[in-house]
Amino acid sequence: MKKLLIAAACVFACFTANAQKLDKGLLWKISGNGLTKPSYLYGTMHVTCDATLDVHTLAALDVTDQLYLELDMDDPALQSEMMGTIVMKDGVTMKSLATPEDYKVADDFLKENMGASLDMFNSFKPFMVSAFLYPKMIDCPAQSYEMALVTVAKEQKEEVLGLETVAEQMAVFDAIPYKEQMDELVKTAKDKMVNDKKELAEMMALYNTRDLNELLAFMDKSGNKMMAAHNDVLLVNRNKNWIPKIEIIAKAKPTFFGVGAAHLAGENGVIKLLRKKGYKVEVVK
Repeated sequence: MKKLLIAAACVFACFTANAQKLDKGLLWKISGNGLTKPSYLYGTMHVTCDATLDVHTLAALDVTDQLYLELDMDDPALQSEMMGTIVMKDGVTMKSLATPEDYKVADDFLKENMGASLDMFNSFKPFMVSAFLYPKMIDCPAQSYEMALVTVAKEQKEEVLGLETVAEQMAVFDAIPYKEQMDELVKTAKDKMVNDKKELAEMMALYNTRDLNELLAFMDKSGNKMMAAHNDVLLVNRNKNWIPKIEIIAKAKPTFFGVGAAHLAGENGVIKLLRKKGYKVEVVK
């Protein structure tokens, strides 16, 4: 269960519209507006086949003093905090959100792919079960850029922190109707992940081109309607909440920020929001 929870915490890659034209690149330098030293912003892919960090990213990690991710991924309390937030409110269960026929399809699918009955997760937010399945959607051992960044930070004896708490992140999946989450899980089960695997492979290929504009355009056309319909909750609101935190953190000490690449571009992406605040945000690589 611990490995599943950590994997799920790495999977909150979100989907958005409003693609803003940006230079190609995943690594961005933040400077100006009173910063004595630059900080860096990096767009991650939460599940991938190869999370090797390039020399430019390693160099940025060398000249910063701490690592901030969406969540504090090395917090020993992460698992227990997630366990306290993954259950649906008001006693809602997945059985109550699907027809008996659809629930059985999802149950059989989970048994086949995870060796566990859906009954074990009946009170969980359906998106959590979908997140557990992400490593099964790629034809390789799953890796995470977040964990690669944490490894370097630990080697450098630097602190790892989070822009939001587990409770704040998991509240997103209370704001999205549980029924929509369940519908997506049932769709995945009926399709046996065929479309999910195809989309994730295409997304990884686009990520490797470092073209955030094309990545966002692709995500906007995703077959996952739940994600596209709740862009405000999944991305925009969170981006806006992060900006004052990033400002305070970057002014205190040079920091490496690593967040899902979908958070970077667009009218309400982190890059443009920081530029609106007067910071110079320029591509490194």
